Amino acid sequence: MLVAFCQGGIAYAAKDKPIVKAQTKDDFAAVAAAVRKEMVPGGRFEFIDNKERETVDKRLDEMASLFDSYGTVDKMNPDSKIKLFNDQEEVNAILRHRDDDRRICQSVAPVGSHIPRTICTTYRDQELERRRTQQFLDDTRLNNPQLRSGK
Repeated sequence: MLVAFCQGGIAYAAKDKPIVKAQTKDDFAAVAAAVRKEMVPGGRFEFIDNKERETVDKRLDEMASLFDSYGTVDKMNPDSKIKLFNDQEEVNAILRHRDDDRRICQSVAPVGSHIPRTICTTYRDQELERRRTQQFLDDTRLNNPQLRSGK
């Protein structure tokens, strides 16, 4: 569910869906609403951090302002089209990075072997594991007074 610039327009791409061109204010409003909906817990971009969320919201608002002023991409002046493109590129970069379906592969040597294996997981799996590990460490420190005092 990424916002993409396509020949003078904004497009909305979901994994198994065709690109929908947003050439008008109404089309863009639907794209922006869909992106914002996916940034909530359980959404495709739920792991976006607060600073990135602010950036995405700000850029979507700026793009909406351009559509409010011009109505369509075709009516925008060249500077406005450049602004639209740059805002959209920044949003795409953040969303691509925080996409919970993004595959991440790494080469690791299993214990007892020097032969590396390639292991691939999704960003979602890695983020959930990171959070579980952090929660375990926090719980361990909380329940063990010696760890809390640094002794």
